[in-house]
Amino acid sequence: MMTEKELVIDDVITDAMATPSPAKSMGDPGITPLSPTHVLKDSEENEPTRHPYVVVVAIDFGTTSSGYAYAFTKEPECIHTMRRWEGGDPGVSNQKTPTTILLSPDRKFHSFGYAARDFYHDLDPTESKQWLYLEKFKMKLHTTANLSIDTDLHAANGKKVKALDIFAYALAFFKEQALKELSDQAGADFDNADVRWVITVPAIWKMPAKQFMREASYKAGLVSRDNPDQLIIALEPEAASIYCRKLRLHQMVDLGNKTALNGYSPTENVGVGMTQAKEHVRRNRQSRTFLVENVIGELWSELTEGDRYVVVDCGGGTVDLTVHQIRMPEGHLKELYKASGGPYGSIGIDYEFEKLLCKIFGQDFIDQFKIKRPAAWVDLMIAFESRKRAAAPDRSNPLNINLPFSFIDYYKKFRGHSVEHALRKSNVDFVKWSSQGMLRMTPDAMNALFKPTIDHIIQHLTELFEKPEVTDIKFLFLVGGFAESPLLQQAVQNMLQGRSRIIIPHDVGLTILKGAVLFGLDPSIIKVRRSPLTYGVGVLNRFIEGKHPPEKMLVKEGTCWCTDVFDTFISTDQSVALGETVKRSYTPAKPSQQVIVIHVYCSEKESVSFITDPGVRKCGTLKLDVSGTESPAARREIQTLMQFGDTEIRAMAVDVATSRSVKASIDFLSQ
Repeated sequence: MMTEKELVIDDVITDAMATPSPAKSMGDPGITPLSPTHVLKDSEENEPTRHPYVVVVAIDFGTTSSGYAYAFTKEPECIHTMRRWEGGDPGVSNQKTPTTILLSPDRKFHSFGYAARDFYHDLDPTESKQWLYLEKFKMKLHTTANLSIDTDLHAANGKKVKALDIFAYALAFFKEQALKELSDQAGADFDNADVRWVITVPAIWKMPAKQFMREASYKAGLVSRDNPDQLIIALEPEAASIYCRKLRLHQMVDLGNKTALNGYSPTENVGVGMTQAKEHVRRNRQSRTFLVENVIGELWSELTEGDRYVVVDCGGGTVDLTVHQIRMPEGHLKELYKASGGPYGSIGIDYEFEKLLCKIFGQDFIDQFKIKRPAAWVDLMIAFESRKRAAAPDRSNPLNINLPFSFIDYYKKFRGHSVEHALRKSNVDFVKWSSQGMLRMTPDAMNALFKPTIDHIIQHLTELFEKPEVTDIKFLFLVGGFAESPLLQQAVQNMLQGRSRIIIPHDVGLTILKGAVLFGLDPSIIKVRRSPLTYGVGVLNRFIEGKHPPEKMLVKEGTCWCTDVFDTFISTDQSVALGETVKRSYTPAKPSQQVIVIHVYCSEKESVSFITDPGVRKCGTLKLDVSGTESPAARREIQTLMQFGDTEIRAMAVDVATSRSVKASIDFLSQ
């Protein structure tokens, strides 16, 4: 039993953090909690409450492509994917639209998706320089170390725009499209209050990025701050995992099975099954409605209590790996190892192509061309995209990439000699110039562009499979748009050597979207998660000679205190059940105090002693609004409950003397 610690609050917490703390030089001494306990909520509170929502709409906001899908709560087994979009690309058959956005020269939203791309492409080059065109911008949320509300993005013409505005514009666009479709179906205006929104994010995203998506949703009018529960943040591989449980055998390709499935033998060719799968999906596409098995899918029926499987979500920007275990009889899921992965999505191949172009034509030219002819650059990347999708392990004929006329023209002006001359002169022998005005790449040259990205994924998978928690994996589900790549499929097969069966759902690009709808219908399906980081606060403890370092000693009113002690709320990779709370009690320093502000620290290490330890950083603030809770008690005790078992971290608080609830919030963005 833990002893009740004395509660001391240093003068750090003043009314509105107005005066600097005298002890700042020693870090933030912070607070000593009254009662450090883990509480598991009573099981009846865990029952999913009936929500008043009529429909769940999930938005898959991807790095390269985006889309939405929905299901009515009265017909949860019918998932509808969004209407066909205008536009479309050769060699790319999907129901999602490119994540591209166009703002007019006066920075107003103009269009999204194919419409944005086509309009931008048709602008006169002199005019297009004034317009702001953005693509692949979602990665900024993953790569920005100190993400804030004020983080900027760069448009194709080099101009800066606020990331929050762009994300809000995109979400507002999806809100409008989805409500329009629902209204057309209902024959009357559909009320946004009847919609539960779900937005998907990579599982490896840190809390600031998740909070950023939530802030953008508030700005877009998707939901209001007064009703935050109307929006759920779903983790992409978790959504995929939920959908994969529902798969029927005819809805997937099983790479690990030696028997013929869909009438082909997997050893002959990885690609054939996918081609047949795509054809199957194309034929079913007209309906746009997917019936999900009410019962558990056929594949799932092979899984028994305690079976483990891995979901590898390979998207445009990130690759996310999640390890789940089945809990029978309800088939709830338990996370076995914290989400891992990294920025190894398919756009890595685009960067390799860009590096290749720089090698042939010079970095100086490519940089200039992107700024001076931004629309032609977008064209060139679209041409590359369709050839990228034709890359396969057994391909023998070359891949031709159309060079836009303005590329050829601008290069001649810039360098004074032809593109053909540059190719001859460069020592890149696997890329030639074809007489039709195309870059001709050998299959080896294309495969070389895939190599760094695929190597990263395989290295990560190899490391994951070496972890003790990741033994005896029955299935590996390969999902996300990049999972369609035969090169990636083959690499995963070679790495696994038959240790697990590799399953690829047919509509692999829509797997996450459909799973996110199912998650929105029942968010309690994932019962146990793993904490990605160690979280805690700085507190004062009684100073113990020999145990505490002397430089941490602080003497107050004759008592010796140790400052900067890290009070752990939860440790990295610790299992947390849904609804499980961490309880702490805090007391205002002065009776007149209106707000208690507590700094939250985090670390990737499992055990942390002091907030000054290496690798510990301040990652957020817990705010308790104690105005209006004055009480006659000499010491006001504010009991705070924090939940770590959900996709986002939440806080609630109560004034113990009056039992009144206190407004509590955790902020990870305003660092």
